[in-house]
Amino acid sequence: ITMAIGYVLLNIDLDEGTPATKIGPLLGMEPRSLVRMLKSLEERGLIRREVDGNDKRFVRIYLTEEGKAKREMARDGVILFNNMIREKIPLDKLVIFFEVMKDINKLVEEENSKIKAGEPEELPLD
Repeated sequence: ITMAIGYVLLNIDLDEGTPATKIGPLLGMEPRSLVRMLKSLEERGLIRREVDGNDKRFVRIYLTEEGKAKREMARDGVILFNNMIREKIPLDKLVIFFEVMKDINKLVEEENSKIKAGEPEELPLD
């Protein structure tokens, strides 16, 4: 499975399913791309779609048994990757990396909030 598929599978709640509308923002995917991905996953037998019992406008995505098996493969791959990173990169460097990433994410969220509010700020290009 691809990283994108693995990430989708990892973000679907095993018991409650996940609303289709919440998956796209988690992945930073455009709705059209998400629709294609979900269709492909459904055709492969990894997910099933169900209309929400409480609100017919919403569709929940559930993992099939095959989807759960692929999800476990993705989870194991993430764990192996994380362990390899921890073995190869000293902890002090990882701490700094995550601090910088946290700062970058905060800046991105602030800029996105401004854009949504209709007040984009120009970023310096130097």
